[in-house]
Amino acid sequence: MANQVTGFTRIYKAAGYSWKGLKAAWQNEAAFRQEASAAIPLILLSFWFDVSSIERILLIGSVVLVCVVELLNSAVECAIDRIGPEFHVLSGRAKDIGSAAVLLTIILAIFVWVSIFWPRWF
Repeated sequence: MANQVTGFTRIYKAAGYSWKGLKAAWQNEAAFRQEASAAIPLILLSFWFDVSSIERILLIGSVVLVCVVELLNSAVECAIDRIGPEFHVLSGRAKDIGSAAVLLTIILAIFVWVSIFWPRWF
């Protein structure tokens, strides 16, 4: 059955579900807490440095992307854990691939931050 809620009510409810998801991730996912705890000061730090608007967008975007990919990885892990606790090669592969996606975004964030600040400091 299709969802009958439309307009502002739909947006309001969707925002509520999103907030609920962020809260669940914060409460249940240590990796998300760690990455968000690193992202917040880095985002604030990006406003302290004298960088261009584009550089600031890249700095902030790279750390927010880490959090977004971690949320997706956590969602995949929750869905797999819901299926059952027994080991299955595809379940393990899906979790490993999600973890690899997080690792690549962390490497990307480090690359962006180093690329922007290396010429200024060295």
